Amino acid sequence: MVLARISVWLIPMLLAGTALYALWRRVDVFSALCAGAGEGLSVTLRILPALTALLTGVYMLRASGAMELLAGLLTPILTRVGIPPETVGLLLIRPVSGSGALAVGSEIMQTYGPDSTIGRTAAVMLGSTETTFYTVAVYYGAAGIRRTRHTIPAALAADITGFLAAAWTVRWIFRGT
Repeated sequence: MVLARISVWLIPMLLAGTALYALWRRVDVFSALCAGAGEGLSVTLRILPALTALLTGVYMLRASGAMELLAGLLTPILTRVGIPPETVGLLLIRPVSGSGALAVGSEIMQTYGPDSTIGRTAAVMLGSTETTFYTVAVYYGAAGIRRTRHTIPAALAADITGFLAAAWTVRWIFRGT
C-alpha cells in the first residue's frame, strides 16, 4: 500500500526536483527544451535515409521469399546446436527489425503456445538480442559515423550468442516440464 502511494508521487516529484534544480542553476528551461527539440529533429533528418533503406530491405526480403529459403537452409544447423528450427524466422529478422521480430515472435506464440519450449525460447530470444542493423543505423547515423567495419560482426556474434544462450537456458530451466 505504501509503495502504491510512493509511485503516484514519484514522477511529479522528479519533475519538480528537476525544475527546482534548473531554477537554482539559473538555466533557461524553455530555451534548453527548444534547443534539445531542434537537435532531435536534425538527428531524425540525418538518420531517416538509413532507416528507410533498412526497412525497405526487410520488407523486400520477406515479400520475395528469401527469408523462407534461408530458413530452410538453416534448419539442419540450428537443430544440431539446440535451437528449435521453428524459431528460424525470428533468428533471421531480429537483427534487422524489432517490429518484424515481434510479429514473428507473436506468430510463434500463437502457433505453439507461450508455455511451450518453442514459445519460451522465442520470448527469451526477443529479450536477449538486439536489432543490430537498426541500432547501428540510428546511433552511428546520429553520431555521423560511416565505417562499421568491426561493429557489425561483433554485434552479430553477440546476437548469435544470445540466441544460443536463450535456447540452452530455456531447455535447462524447463527440462522437467
